[in-house]
Amino acid sequence: MRHTVLFYNPISTSPGKQRLPLSLLAVAAVIAADYDVEFIDGNLVADPAQAIIERAKATGARLLAVTVMPGPQLRQAVPVCKRVKAALPGLVILWGGYFPTQHAEVILNSDCVDFIIQGQGEAPFRQFVDALHTGGALHDIPSLGFRNSSITINPRAPYVPLDKLPWFPYDRIDVSRYVGRSYMGSRVLSHNTSFGCPFACNFCAVVALANRRWLPESAERITSIVDHLHKNWQIDGLEFNDMDFFVSESRTAEFAERMRGRGIAWWGLGRVDTLMAYSDDSWNKLQAGGAKMIFMGAESGDDEMLARMNKGGRSGTAQTLALVERMKQYGIVPELSFVMGNPPDPMDDIEKTITFIRKIKDINPATELVLYIYTPVPQEGSLLLEEATKLGFKFPDTLDEWASDTWAQRAMRRDPGTPWFKDNVRRRVRNFETVVNAYYPTVTDMRLKGNVRHVLNILSGWRYKSQTYAFPFELKAAQRVIKYRRPETTGF
Repeated sequence: MRHTVLFYNPISTSPGKQRLPLSLLAVAAVIAADYDVEFIDGNLVADPAQAIIERAKATGARLLAVTVMPGPQLRQAVPVCKRVKAALPGLVILWGGYFPTQHAEVILNSDCVDFIIQGQGEAPFRQFVDALHTGGALHDIPSLGFRNSSITINPRAPYVPLDKLPWFPYDRIDVSRYVGRSYMGSRVLSHNTSFGCPFACNFCAVVALANRRWLPESAERITSIVDHLHKNWQIDGLEFNDMDFFVSESRTAEFAERMRGRGIAWWGLGRVDTLMAYSDDSWNKLQAGGAKMIFMGAESGDDEMLARMNKGGRSGTAQTLALVERMKQYGIVPELSFVMGNPPDPMDDIEKTITFIRKIKDINPATELVLYIYTPVPQEGSLLLEEATKLGFKFPDTLDEWASDTWAQRAMRRDPGTPWFKDNVRRRVRNFETVVNAYYPTVTDMRLKGNVRHVLNILSGWRYKSQTYAFPFELKAAQRVIKYRRPETTGF
């Protein structure tokens, strides 16, 4: 008899923008040969709790595995798991992902989650599933967290190279429901080609998840997966959701070379300093191999702040300016994120970054902007977190507080509510964002025609040129009428 394991993907995006639940597919892959796996996706199901309860009863499943990130996922996961646990107290609930890795004690002190797995989850998940169904000692399962008389967090599991793990079990999920449309193409899917990141930016949640390890798939394997997705779902675009796709120039160049002539555009995440160090030959291969847009964390317009963020010795504002100019030559769109309002002087940090963004737009107007407001993440040795704590910042003590509307907003880095962050500072960021997005409408919005872009440019021109960002009521009204997309809602 094959046992069933249920996987729940809490809501993470707006309707119509759902992406494949890659983290769940990764852990499901290691058990799919021996267990039946079923997916319940909060992005597709109106009442995921009821769906979980019904499938658990119908299949006799003993385990519900959940992936959880702070923000919308956590906000839905908590009440759903509470409802499921109340209806089916015998169903074991296991959480994995960013949030359980960073906040294990808060989760295990709750009444709705039985176990957590930290870090890379594939190998320990397989051990846990086998132990649950055939017997085994919990203390022998690495990366597992649980509570008996006290909370226990077992040592981390050894890392497993991705090429040694099985492919995602695409045959166990309705992949067609995740085919989307974006700047990449009319039939777009997503994939993860690596786990972790070798860097230690002190505002980033990935550091705790991977402990600065980066485990890549080979270029050959990635290309085989791309061919599989193209053959079965006719994709013409791909989003690589790695924390850093571009760590290895040789892997990137080989993959781009293999993609030449396939007619598939793609998007990935990288670092400014890494990509600036790429050779012209590699950039030529990227251009010919379908790279259409690259997301990077520019983070700040101040070199001193970049150093405080631990962005790396080679990184800096000058390199960002040089890279956006270089990418313009190759016709690849830079997408830059900024973390604004950092302590101890949020307004000074914001003003320096606004000035820097204007320089970027002068060089390459097509550059996309994603503006976040600094919210601390738990990271040992983080200078920014230490300063935030001194200024009165504190993480929630309970899972219910984490799932509140207030903390869901903070996790999205839109309105952090931190002690040092005043509302006038937040308004300064959002008002600038409104003006710059109207003056430079995103090139990725396929609905905007030339005449509409011209109207927006005229409406916002005097504000942008005079640097008058306050009270942009006419531009907010234009957003409601024209309904153009702003980078804050980018979902690539």
